[in-house]
Amino acid sequence: MKYTNAYYSPKQGRLPLFITDILDICDPVLAFDKIMEEIEIAKYLKPEPARKLGRPGYNRVNMLKTVLFGFMDTGYASLRELEDRCKTNVRYMYLMDYETPTYRAFSYFINEEIRVSTQDIFKAVMEYIEKEDNVDLQHLYIDGSKFEANANKYTWVWKKATEKSRYRLFSKITDLFTEMNKTLAYTGLKIETNTEYTPDGLETVLNRYAFLCHVDESDFVFGRGHRKSQEQRYYEKLKGYLDKLKEYVVKIRICGPDRNSYSKTDPDATFMRMKKDYMGNDQLLPAYNIQIGVADEYIAVVDVMQHRSDMDCFVPLMKKFHEIYGFYPKYPIADAGYGSFNNYLFCQEHGMEKFMKFPMYKKETTDEKYRNDPFRAVNFKTNEAGDMICPNGKAFHFAYRKPVKGNQYGRQEEYYTCEDCSGCPYAGQCKKTDKNRTVRINAELSSMHQEVLDNLESIHGALLRMNRSIQAEGTFGIMKYDRWYKRTVRRGLDSVRLELFLVSIGHNLYKFHNKQMRLQKAA
Repeated sequence: MKYTNAYYSPKQGRLPLFITDILDICDPVLAFDKIMEEIEIAKYLKPEPARKLGRPGYNRVNMLKTVLFGFMDTGYASLRELEDRCKTNVRYMYLMDYETPTYRAFSYFINEEIRVSTQDIFKAVMEYIEKEDNVDLQHLYIDGSKFEANANKYTWVWKKATEKSRYRLFSKITDLFTEMNKTLAYTGLKIETNTEYTPDGLETVLNRYAFLCHVDESDFVFGRGHRKSQEQRYYEKLKGYLDKLKEYVVKIRICGPDRNSYSKTDPDATFMRMKKDYMGNDQLLPAYNIQIGVADEYIAVVDVMQHRSDMDCFVPLMKKFHEIYGFYPKYPIADAGYGSFNNYLFCQEHGMEKFMKFPMYKKETTDEKYRNDPFRAVNFKTNEAGDMICPNGKAFHFAYRKPVKGNQYGRQEEYYTCEDCSGCPYAGQCKKTDKNRTVRINAELSSMHQEVLDNLESIHGALLRMNRSIQAEGTFGIMKYDRWYKRTVRRGLDSVRLELFLVSIGHNLYKFHNKQMRLQKAA
């Protein structure tokens, strides 16, 4: 021992030779490796490709473990950081068996090898955790947050502005056709004018005009000292309108029926209003609406939406949950952004209890004056004939029924008109116009709101509301401020969804390991 200390050099090798002997027995990488072996992570890789000439590839199972552990370790794993850790970090050396893939190798592996199977890996990890930690998937706490997209800020395309520009272009095309018809009058030909035009129709007109007037682009003249012919001017103008119309058609198609905007550098991102406006001018930013469902502090389901409102995200999220687990949760708990007629009906159809607040829930439960207002239609009494009676004793009679615009389930509202409001002493409190008051009622939705109130005001409902704010919002807090994942890195809906599944897998493994360590310390 004396000679070893005297003559030992740090450059020489020394025991132990195995990395596992260096790692602590409670090191998270050992627990992670054990989980990966138990869920048989290798089966989620594509079949081994046929061997070609060149150097052999990296061990794909080790690469998959390294990628997943990177997301478990730091929340979001940058590919360049993964490359660096494989060279310097003992944990990553253990997983990669001393191999050091480049960031490009990791990028290819993620995009080509595990893009399709990421959801299956997420499901396998969650099933393992559910079995080991007795996770209750029947109580699902739902919340959403807008994550800024990796897109340039000033690259917006607005659907309504595009449609207005397109109609202005239609008017210009009509004026051009009218002018062209004057020059073609001697030939007996006439171009039909319409209120709207299609690119195919304009292209047909352009080709026929070039054929009849013998227009050849190779003969066109440009620059100072040259005078363009009338045919060249018409041809170039019409071709410019055609190109512009094609551009408008593409923009409107990218927006689709459900979006009003998109970003040129990430067409899947929608411009949304963010909670934190770091630009300070209340400007919309390109973003994705990230929806999660949390069960016992674990992310049980996650999805990426393009909707600006959480209300439209509930049904797709529940369908994603059913796709992963094969059943719907008994108690989906969400805030007032999710309570709508469509969502309540969906719960009713699939055996889920209604625990989502409706938009006026807070005012209904905290504002006693609003709740007991005698001039609210829901507080009107009814007579023996079933007619609503206002505080002045006048009856409201059915006027007509009108469908609610954009409702997927065909929701309708019934309109009732007071028989006579003249001389009413409560007119100033009851209505704002001189006409007889008209109210709209949906009895089915009112009964649903009452059911939601009963559910949420019960002891069970109060506990679920408290847990939702702790678990769902707390999970976003951990993702954003503890593990520093505040905006998406990849571009495109599918790539962002891949990224979110990897982040969620890492979060669940991180949570599971911390719980196990706390249990060991308690024991």
